[in-house]
Amino acid sequence: MYKIDFDKPCRVHFIGIGGISMSGFAEYLHTLGFKVSGSDAHQSKITDRLEDLGIEFFLGQRASNITTDIEVVVFTAAIAEDNDEFLEVIRKNIPLLNRAEMIGQLMLNFDDAIAVSGTHGKTTTTSLLSLIFMEDNLDPTISVGGILDAIGGNIRIGKSGYFITEACEYTNTFLQFYPRRAIILNVDADHLDFFKDLDDIRNSFHLFAKRIPKEGQLYINGEIERYEELTSDLECEVLTYGITDPKYRVTTLTYDIAADNITFDDHSLGSYDLYFKGNYVDRIQLNIIGLHNISNSLPAVAVSLEEGIPVAAIKSALYAFHNSKRRFEYKGMIGGVTVIDDYAHHPTEVTATLTAGQNYPHHNLWCVFQPHTYSRTKQHLKEFAISLSLADKVVLADIYASREKDPGDISSKDLAEELRKLGTDVSYFDSFDEIENYLLQNCMNGDLLITMGAGDIVSVGESLLGL
Repeated sequence: MYKIDFDKPCRVHFIGIGGISMSGFAEYLHTLGFKVSGSDAHQSKITDRLEDLGIEFFLGQRASNITTDIEVVVFTAAIAEDNDEFLEVIRKNIPLLNRAEMIGQLMLNFDDAIAVSGTHGKTTTTSLLSLIFMEDNLDPTISVGGILDAIGGNIRIGKSGYFITEACEYTNTFLQFYPRRAIILNVDADHLDFFKDLDDIRNSFHLFAKRIPKEGQLYINGEIERYEELTSDLECEVLTYGITDPKYRVTTLTYDIAADNITFDDHSLGSYDLYFKGNYVDRIQLNIIGLHNISNSLPAVAVSLEEGIPVAAIKSALYAFHNSKRRFEYKGMIGGVTVIDDYAHHPTEVTATLTAGQNYPHHNLWCVFQPHTYSRTKQHLKEFAISLSLADKVVLADIYASREKDPGDISSKDLAEELRKLGTDVSYFDSFDEIENYLLQNCMNGDLLITMGAGDIVSVGESLLGL
């Protein structure tokens, strides 16, 4: 495998540079003095920003983008092996690194690399942990899977030995990483276009945890079913976190870090009593909604307490966080209708977001949902219907294909039928224009409208608001 010498900047090209992660690392290498270029199938605000920084961008992936001065090419898992640009790299025998291999090499340049993994919640937890470290002036380098206003994007270049990053399980990306400390938020069945089943996913998270060195630490959600199977043979220290529930005899002594006496205000913003290793620490107030985000905050707090960060700094950073982009993001109000956007694209995430929405002031709760990938929609069809039924009214868009081709045996109409079986008020439209017109005619003053999905459904709410 080609090894990047980060002390000797070279010429590097990114295939798929418009992705949130790829763009961040392209910017990072550019900051270090590397000569960076990249291509993508689509122009976007992200690629515009890269060009503004002086990074050469090619719209479209063609063989002509690959010049002889390129010393290494970084690519994403989404790039097909028959991609013209990818084939030209192979023809010219230029060294190739996938995105995960590059991040893994980067981790080795830091004294303390902290990786946040889990099926859901990675961006929120990474953001919270990053803000806490910044609040205490620890100057971390950060890579987050969303736009974090506090750092003006998805990447922050620090000068300390701390590196905080998300660690995605898809295609076993995180098995190329070298964390000193890691977090496992949850382990659910997802990405079943790659994994065989839940047991296969659990095995990957176990292998990820085994990459933590003996002197490192793993912070794991103690509510994960049979979590001990993921930790029993680890050499590193293991700390658990979770939410207390006397009904199930779960107390503050059950976990190393626990949230107790949880309350929510009129806007579903949570607060809780924080316990660390059985001792009361302080009352924590969040500015993000929902029970799931209380859980997401706990490992960020645990890492910070172990680091010796003062509780005052932790509380200040937590309270200052108002969600990263596309995480229950307030977009505006039109005709008395509050418009929120959320990235949820798995039944567990949909449930968490709509449960939080139920506690938000509203008359009718609308969910405009765009399923993400055919395989995920087919695999979780009934679970999606159950989770979406938490909304009063559901509007479905066509499935966002992403990396997949239409197999012809699943569509949003199938999901609509499952919702009707549950008695849910659901409508389906095959264009965003039709969805917008329907919403304008039917949403009423006092309603809460959530656009939801990992595709481009966000544009529906933005169009309604004239953004």
